Amino acid sequence: MGVTTAGQIPQQRGEQPLDTAVRYAEERHWDVVPGVWLEVVAGTEHCSCGASACPAPGAHPAHAEWGTQATGSATVARKLWAEQPRASVLLPTGRAFDTIDVPETAGFLALARMERMELALGPVTRSPDRRMQFFVLPGAAAKVPDLLRAIGWLPARLDLTVLGEGDFVAAPPTRFGAAGAVQWACRPTPANRWLPDAEDVLSPLAYACGRDVGSGV
Repeated sequence: MGVTTAGQIPQQRGEQPLDTAVRYAEERHWDVVPGVWLEVVAGTEHCSCGASACPAPGAHPAHAEWGTQATGSATVARKLWAEQPRASVLLPTGRAFDTIDVPETAGFLALARMERMELALGPVTRSPDRRMQFFVLPGAAAKVPDLLRAIGWLPARLDLTVLGEGDFVAAPPTRFGAAGAVQWACRPTPANRWLPDAEDVLSPLAYACGRDVGSGV
């Protein structure tokens, strides 16, 4: 299905990295950067980085200076992915957004809690390594530890991290080798173009992570 509403990221099924990278730049004004890709060798998929034990095959930067290649221009994005159409789609954090990264079980618990609380959410990704990334306004990485302490949580006790400047998230339709593709748990839409502040969503996320830790004891 194509785009039917301005700013609506299209359906994931069958999408090509080039098309989605261009749409992220055009419709969300997000910087995008091509990463590594998957290659088939003797019938088995391997990461183009060449590492036999790559921890994120097909879903990480292609070189150390990846940040300088990131672009918010749809025209430049089209050119970059035309050079390597299989390249993964990476979104630098610390620019248009930061992300709060939590375990999948905690993420779904938090989503249900946020819905009951009628909180405004930004986009949320779900990656094949069973993690979820909640998009929030940039600057979250610097203040989340203090915010957690202020609401009674010790940051070191929670499996909750913030990806900010110098980090990235892999975006749909990027694949993590045979583990599967990154998906949207909450898709980018015109309704969530304006991202929440980390403070607005941190309490239910911390609560869910605390529950998740407790259930694993």
